[in-house]
Amino acid sequence: MFHRLTLVVAFAAAVSVLSIHPAGAATFPHRIVSLSPTATESLFAIGAGAQVVAVDDQSDYPKRAPHTTLSGYTPNVEAIAGYRPDLVVLSGDANDVVAGLRKLGIRVLLQPAATNLAGTYAQITQLGKITGHARTASALVKRMKKAIAKAVKATPKRKLSVYHELDPTYYSATSKTFIGRIYTMFGLRNIADAADSSGTGYPQLSGEYIISENPNLIVLADTRCCGQSAASVARRPGWNGLRAVRTGAVIGIDDSVASRWGPRIVQFVQSVGRTLRKLAGS
Repeated sequence: MFHRLTLVVAFAAAVSVLSIHPAGAATFPHRIVSLSPTATESLFAIGAGAQVVAVDDQSDYPKRAPHTTLSGYTPNVEAIAGYRPDLVVLSGDANDVVAGLRKLGIRVLLQPAATNLAGTYAQITQLGKITGHARTASALVKRMKKAIAKAVKATPKRKLSVYHELDPTYYSATSKTFIGRIYTMFGLRNIADAADSSGTGYPQLSGEYIISENPNLIVLADTRCCGQSAASVARRPGWNGLRAVRTGAVIGIDDSVASRWGPRIVQFVQSVGRTLRKLAGS
């Protein structure tokens, strides 16, 4: 399966803290290591970027983050400890890294992939409290909620269908995933829902099935990894007659934006809203 599917498949759990600051402690972490690309984005968005000393090799945003070769997929306790962190933020517990870090007395915050927007807001709020940026985190959440509500409200509800592409082999995401719930807010019918016989939330569709469903909107989350675009979609056998292709409703979403549950999810929602409003006016 394609290399980014693991990022999306994890959309499944609530926020949890495995080790917290002692009650009443007045200090906040100043040497944070983030092994979660989503957490990295959130930390910088709330103003805690100056406290971050290292981020993993998948944290490509923002560009000013202190990038390293540390891996969140195969974390190495010794390598992480070498940065002398007073807080390590993770999205998973591969290689039993949490226990290893705790044995060294290093505080750990585990923030698994959010399953919905409420989970996203909760994680940002939690990072704000732990890092001493509660007010800016709260303000960020308010801005996100306002922007998302505005985009959804401004978009007429119509009986339209959507195909979300995770990679060129037609893996997609159903309505029960974090991604799928974004489309649900707009009242869209997700063509992947009926094809998820295994119930994973991420079925692999066929080109024939997608053509038969003739979606009104196609969202490409494989533009950077796999070079997909509206033009390449139109060149696929039989796809140039699809409604989405004919009406110009094929949009690309940056791979990292489409696979993370942080502050930039607002951009995702706004892009979908703009395209649907364009369709309504056509």
